[in-house]
Amino acid sequence: MKIAIIGAGNVGGTLGRRWARNGHTVIFSSRNPQSEEMKRVLAEAGPNASAASVRDAAAQSEVVTLAAPWQAAKSAIQSAGDLSGRILIDTTNPLKKDLSGMEVGGDTSAAEQVAAWAKGAKVVKCFNNVGFNVMADPRFDGKSALMFYCGDDAAAKDVVRKLAGELGFDPCDVGGLEKARIIEPISLLWITLSIELKTREFAFQIIRRG
Repeated sequence: MKIAIIGAGNVGGTLGRRWARNGHTVIFSSRNPQSEEMKRVLAEAGPNASAASVRDAAAQSEVVTLAAPWQAAKSAIQSAGDLSGRILIDTTNPLKKDLSGMEVGGDTSAAEQVAAWAKGAKVVKCFNNVGFNVMADPRFDGKSALMFYCGDDAAAKDVVRKLAGELGFDPCDVGGLEKARIIEPISLLWITLSIELKTREFAFQIIRRG
């Protein structure tokens, strides 16, 4: 599968490197694809990875992963051009800078705004409720970390479910894209707990009876 990564920071870099090592064709996007930072990311990702402009990366890919900071999300999508028909994984978290709450929430969500900006894209919310260190290794004593996801297109959600599962997550379908309104605040809970517990090495699970 061809996957574009918009934002090659901690989250985008981690996901992209792991997917490339799993055999997917990964195109990291950057304003400067020849930068030293991008060369380092590509070296770590291996031969299945390359770099291109945001527009070129998106045009060549079946799946586009939005891993830019929330404040840059709209401009990143605009730079990507026409995303209609493509699966767009939204990993963003619209957190206030002081972590006192969410910039977007209640009667809408970041994912719904992303869908409005990326007309015709099949938006799936995923990879936002744990830190990048857990994305690098979602296994805890033989158990998989939970990964919530939601979206309105069943086929697109199935693709994202498989991409999450192959990384070692336990994917959990929460429903339609409006459910991002309850998924996104979980990121704030994870960050708050990481501060209180003084560790980032934890994740969430669902304990099932029967």
